[in-house]
Amino acid sequence: MGESAGSHRVPVPRGENGAVARAEEEAHALRAPGLPLGPPGRPINRRSAFFVGFTAAAGVLVAVFAAYLVVRAADVLVLMLIAFSFAVGLHPAVTWLAGRGLPRPLATAAVALGIVVSLAGFLAATLFPLIDQADRLAGQLGRLANATRDQDSLLGRLNAQFHLDQHLRGIVSGGAVTAVEAVTGVFLVLVLTIYFLADFHRIRAVLYRLVPAARRPRAILIGDQIYARVGAYLLGNLLVSLVTGVVSFACLALFRVPYALLLSIVVAVLDLVPVAGTLVAAVAVAAVALTVSVPTCLGVFAVLAVYKVIEDYLLLPKVIGRVVAVPAVVTVVAVLVGSVLAGVAGALLAIPVAAAALLILREVSIPWLDRS
Repeated sequence: MGESAGSHRVPVPRGENGAVARAEEEAHALRAPGLPLGPPGRPINRRSAFFVGFTAAAGVLVAVFAAYLVVRAADVLVLMLIAFSFAVGLHPAVTWLAGRGLPRPLATAAVALGIVVSLAGFLAATLFPLIDQADRLAGQLGRLANATRDQDSLLGRLNAQFHLDQHLRGIVSGGAVTAVEAVTGVFLVLVLTIYFLADFHRIRAVLYRLVPAARRPRAILIGDQIYARVGAYLLGNLLVSLVTGVVSFACLALFRVPYALLLSIVVAVLDLVPVAGTLVAAVAVAAVALTVSVPTCLGVFAVLAVYKVIEDYLLLPKVIGRVVAVPAVVTVVAVLVGSVLAGVAGALLAIPVAAAALLILREVSIPWLDRS
């Protein structure tokens, strides 16, 4: 019986290629019934200078390229992280529906539909008044910028020294760009949240498969605890900010402050950002209320200050509780660092990231240091 196609030998003439011919003979002798390509050779010496140098150089190139990709895609990565965090927070709702007999795909679809319907209802109730108030505010700022051209007025003299017209026009144009970016970001986060929520089990399994098998059970316990903390914080913070927006709208409407709906939405969004968000929101509301009268400004400020005390000492402990367990000094530092690195989104994610880091430090790093 002739040789099979897989064992076909290519004839190599002897002479100048004698070394290759000898290698051909040795290669043919290596074949065995269970090893058509011969047994594996000796493993590469991982301690050789070439292997160590090549591996180190390749590692540096991979690290530099990965850092470059992270920097270039930082905005998208932050949106993905926010969406994944919301998916983590919404996953217990899917699990609750699935535990009551609803198939998991239908449970995921029900939660996603609830999100879309809630957002659509909010937009239907507020979109047209919001657009009207934003247009009126932009027009007011434009008229104020035109008034600065009068050199005989106080605004004209201030404009000649501080160039107020340029700042006002920058606020109008920058506000329009920010509004478009915010709408785009919200849409992307919504879509990514639904995708992450639908594939959460697969994503969770893939992340845990990256951990060595011996450490995987412990990693699952710690990872699930991190998921619980991140989800509880984000959803609780979102609920508290919604209450803040409603209270702010009622207060501004009561005192007849213009642009009440627009300002209340700004306050609710900024309330998501710990520490700094509250301060910026208070300054913005006080500035607009001051255009009505000084007593109105003081009244609005007093009501919002009382509500802030209630929020910090009653709502947040009840809604979020001690699940996050981040010390105050860590909260301030984390928010400052997060805002510098990724703006508002970084400040929003700073506390759950800090909570996860503290959990890993307490459960992994400190016990390892105590044993060493």
